[in-house]
Amino acid sequence: FGQVAKLESPDKSIVLRVFLSASGEIQYGVQKSGVNVIYTSGLGVMMKGHDFTQHMKLLTASKPLRITENYQTRNAKKSNIHYQADQQVISFTNEEGKKMEIIFRLSNDGVAFRYSFPWIKNNETIIKENSSFAFDKNTRAWLQPMSEAKTGWEHCHPSYEEHYLQDIPVGTVSPLKSGWVYPALFKTNDTWVLITEAALDGTYCGTRLINDSASAVYSIGFPDSREVFTGGGYLPQSNKPWLTPWRIITMGTLKTIAESTLGTDLAPANTVKDISFVKPGKASWSWINSKDDNITFAEQKKYIDYAADMHWQYCLVDAGWDKKIGYDSVKILSDYAAGKNVGLLLWYNSAGDWNTVTYTPKDKLLTKEGREKEFSRLQAMGIKGVKIDFFGGDGQSMIQYYIGILNDAAKYKLLVNFHGATLPRGWERTYPHLVTTEAIYGMEMVTFDQHAADQEANHCAMLPFTRNAFDPMDFTPMNLTGLTFSNCTRKTTPAFELALSVLFLSGIQHYAQGPEGMTRVPDYIKEFLRKLPDNWDDVKFLDGYPGQFAVIARRSGNRWFIAGINGKTSEKKISLDVSSFKKSKATLFSDGASGELFSKTVLNPAKQKKID
Repeated sequence: FGQVAKLESPDKSIVLRVFLSASGEIQYGVQKSGVNVIYTSGLGVMMKGHDFTQHMKLLTASKPLRITENYQTRNAKKSNIHYQADQQVISFTNEEGKKMEIIFRLSNDGVAFRYSFPWIKNNETIIKENSSFAFDKNTRAWLQPMSEAKTGWEHCHPSYEEHYLQDIPVGTVSPLKSGWVYPALFKTNDTWVLITEAALDGTYCGTRLINDSASAVYSIGFPDSREVFTGGGYLPQSNKPWLTPWRIITMGTLKTIAESTLGTDLAPANTVKDISFVKPGKASWSWINSKDDNITFAEQKKYIDYAADMHWQYCLVDAGWDKKIGYDSVKILSDYAAGKNVGLLLWYNSAGDWNTVTYTPKDKLLTKEGREKEFSRLQAMGIKGVKIDFFGGDGQSMIQYYIGILNDAAKYKLLVNFHGATLPRGWERTYPHLVTTEAIYGMEMVTFDQHAADQEANHCAMLPFTRNAFDPMDFTPMNLTGLTFSNCTRKTTPAFELALSVLFLSGIQHYAQGPEGMTRVPDYIKEFLRKLPDNWDDVKFLDGYPGQFAVIARRSGNRWFIAGINGKTSEKKISLDVSSFKKSKATLFSDGASGELFSKTVLNPAKQKKID
């Protein structure tokens, strides 16, 4: 192999090398602090009728260019983000003389690359992407299996709702035979690696990782051919100059992973001109407690009153509202809520033939005309946002459906929550009104399945390092007083559940705590929840290990909130140095004794520098 390029991160800690073999295959490798992280791995794509995987020739390699960006977010771990990276563009030609550019970027926390085909004028199709990630054979992995299309309840998979396999050998076969979802976490030697993608703009399908059980190599995999919008395609197609999505490799310590913003750094900038309607906040939500039969006028009015009492900005009315309450009565509820400074959010079925879910309203969002008609009606009713559920996968046509919804919702100033959906992959930067997305095995499953309840603590301790590392997550957390309308017993403690209100990131946090149970909660906890910030300015990783425990601090203004959870069944003691926060007072909420839900302790960090 001949080295054709070398690029370093701004702090010189990460080095990327690009090679061209004698047979014209393009490969790359990455080192962190002089140690191999990504061993020699493949690059290139195969188009229908055009091969960019072999017999390639080097054309040019640009000089490194420093990229600097500053941007703001309203639903992520930081509000003001500074991104800096060094970029190099390397151009190759194939046997036909057609050009493929590979754009590399190195920041201090990782590597990203994408492909560019500037010559495309007529429709071209990519049938395979050769991008791969080769690890040392002793690397360990924390991965969520991708579920098979058309399986699950009412054939609603895939929807990124599986438990993670944790600390497994690389090469382990996915039990569901469909690969692994992003973000995918690995530990190689002492370096942690998190792989994901961004800049999914409708000209490509969503991808996943696939691997060969005989090797430590993971490759980009395309969706199942059934993961499509009705009549649409699943493979990437374009008839214009083409930039493919970024492949992102975050690398460093667990602190690097927990604090990195690469997943949004590499997403396209905000496209919504007026974002004055994008207001993060918290929501009450009846369905998690009282399920389908209680989507009634009286129940929703009760939850509006509950939201108002808790100073929460939203109330979500779930499936079946169109038939059980009706548009006219929902308008009455919306007006009532507005009088209490609460905005209503309404549920929709994404519909289509990709599953057999019959919940309504359905079939109203399938066309642009239908969406405009419905969204215009909702805007006139004073509705603040929509929760759209049960999508059908990652084919290019389905990705275009998501983006069509986002564009039309922005026009009518509606917030969007995607449920039963794909990972957003940085969309929340491009479309700030995408306030949250499920794409996780969340609290609703804990109400259905005791096995899920038994695993909740371990599962939650995975999420700051994987699913919730970059993108807002609608886990619907924080059940303080036990599950209602459920045959399952919650195994976590009240303090564990309270910690999730800080630990998990979501533009709108839908809480799984009902009003009846909240009457048992101490007033000081209610006040904490009334005043809890709606978005965060900064983050600090304090301690943790995937699936075992997580302790993370988040800042709003000049106040810091520290949340810690234990993912194991045995007690764990840790010691935190809180002197760096330079505060004279700290309040500790923990589990209560003698039948009490909570206990409260006031500390002086200046004198007591460590908290056990």
